[in-house]
Amino acid sequence: MSLMLIDAANLYFRAFYALPDSITAPDGRPVNAIRGFLDMAATLIERRRPTRWVACLDLDWRPAFRVALVPSYKAHRVAADGGEEVPPALAAQVPLLLDTLAALGLCAVGARGFEADDVMATLAGRDNEPVEVVSGDRDMLALVNDRVRLLYTGKGLANMEDMGPDEVRAKYGIPPEHYPDFAVLRGDPSDGLPGVAGVGEKTAAAVVSRFGSIEAIVAAAEAGSDGFPAGAANRILAARDYLAVAPAAVRVRTDVEIDDLDDQLPSEPADLDALTALVEELGIASSVQRVEAAIALAAAARSN
Repeated sequence: MSLMLIDAANLYFRAFYALPDSITAPDGRPVNAIRGFLDMAATLIERRRPTRWVACLDLDWRPAFRVALVPSYKAHRVAADGGEEVPPALAAQVPLLLDTLAALGLCAVGARGFEADDVMATLAGRDNEPVEVVSGDRDMLALVNDRVRLLYTGKGLANMEDMGPDEVRAKYGIPPEHYPDFAVLRGDPSDGLPGVAGVGEKTAAAVVSRFGSIEAIVAAAEAGSDGFPAGAANRILAARDYLAVAPAAVRVRTDVEIDDLDDQLPSEPADLDALTALVEELGIASSVQRVEAAIALAAAARSN
């Protein structure tokens, strides 16, 4: 009874930029993101054969509570109208993709005021079965434990990294649960996270490995504890104001209110008429067939 959680925006952005906009519907509209997302979903289901599957959505890509703590959070991605910078050709495809998932019977869920990260963290945390989180966002490393693995797609699906606790420790030198503390210290330009001046990846890893959380690191620096690389304690003390607020912005929330989900992989489309109409309108028959075939393979594997 394994659960696969998909970082939906991460995958459809990747599909949009990886595939040419010459992939179109019969009426000429681009459907590259839809086709690419469905093909990636089919590949993941076929390879990993989950029992349950959820596409997790960003209903708020830049939550106010995070911006209040760290004003630079994702500020570089804000469009002129105050929303997220999304190419119009992609924005037009997202509702159609969600309609297709619904017609197939594949679950998609988001929570108002929260990012997909928080949705994935909440669903993974409240589950009791093995969970695979599919994302190219390294922040999801914080979810990794003996039951939850990250299928990291930062280098594409062909080079996907299957990461458990041992893999995270080997790559970053820290336990997975302290990845947010590591990110706060080192900084993350992709999220507009400044980090501590003069503290790079190696120093951040050494400090987190030695002391653990940001709160413990600051306390150790204030107490004059040994174990800091040269100059690191002073740099941390100089950044106390930032370090007092950044962890709450970076750490994912696990308390999002999400109703019980019908997340079982469907044995048949939820709405065959709607699916047939979308396939005809968008010209996505081959991708839909791939998803259906992958679901059938996963079901067959469970019955053997």
